[in-house]
Amino acid sequence: MHTVAVLALDGVIPFDLSTPIDAMGRARLPDGRPAYRVRVCSPADEIDAGAFTLRAPWGLDALADADTIMLPGCADPAAQVTTEVIDALRRAAADGTRIASICVGTFVLAATGLLDGLRATTHWLGTDALARMYPKIQVDPDVLYVDNGQFLTSAGSAAGLDLCLHMIRRDYGSAVAADAARLSVMPLEREGGQAQFIVHEQPPAPAGARLEPLLRWMEENAGRELTLADIAEHAGMSVRTINRRFREQTGTTPLQWLHRARIRQAQHLLETTAHPVDRIATQVGFGSPTSFRDRFKRQVGTSPHAYRRAFRGTEGS
Repeated sequence: MHTVAVLALDGVIPFDLSTPIDAMGRARLPDGRPAYRVRVCSPADEIDAGAFTLRAPWGLDALADADTIMLPGCADPAAQVTTEVIDALRRAAADGTRIASICVGTFVLAATGLLDGLRATTHWLGTDALARMYPKIQVDPDVLYVDNGQFLTSAGSAAGLDLCLHMIRRDYGSAVAADAARLSVMPLEREGGQAQFIVHEQPPAPAGARLEPLLRWMEENAGRELTLADIAEHAGMSVRTINRRFREQTGTTPLQWLHRARIRQAQHLLETTAHPVDRIATQVGFGSPTSFRDRFKRQVGTSPHAYRRAFRGTEGS
């Protein structure tokens, strides 16, 4: 039987901890036998899990016998990982053990160096910190999970369930995975990636920056057919100067900033109104529904219809 070791460290996030225990622990083969043997391991007798204290029945030595090791996230992703834990994970990896992280558990896996040179993800709030702390990792902030074969990472906590279902399907096929998904009341595959859940803030301008009034004007007039020349004229600058000022103060171009503002407004309308998608495209300033759908898909990672279903619960026309 495939043995899964779930490693609980101090500050473990209970939701992350329970996800593989529940999803993989309840998975059944076609003949009714359990698909996995799940063991909770920890390096100490007691682990602080926030709302409660955890006493795991297995120690770090159990990692050596596991076929898969799951790394739940911890409340402080930047907390130092002990040499004892790093060494145990590296030894397991050298023996070919599959290691997967849930949410900010990616930081634990990253601390081992095993993700160096590989693509990985984590909760969208932690992607910048992950890239800064571990520059050798190719951080992808938009996906629900990344499968590198031996090493797998997932995004926010709920994406850990997507990852577990993916691993079950990889191990035992779609039928077993679909049954596990039904038990969790979860689709086997979700539309879109993590991008649809990210709150996209506009690139900030420094306090007192000359562009602040212009940014407000652009957001208020995003539904108009604004050109770069229109923006420059309103700002009283040349096109060349406005491009340079935007780069300096926002890190992006005027039109890219405008497109992001329009998509934010579209997301709000999809969540709060029953307006048809084509009408929303016009309301937020896109010249055609097709260009709106293409831009929305690129920025949000899913279609406007799928976004509405996920965040409003009703079908738009």
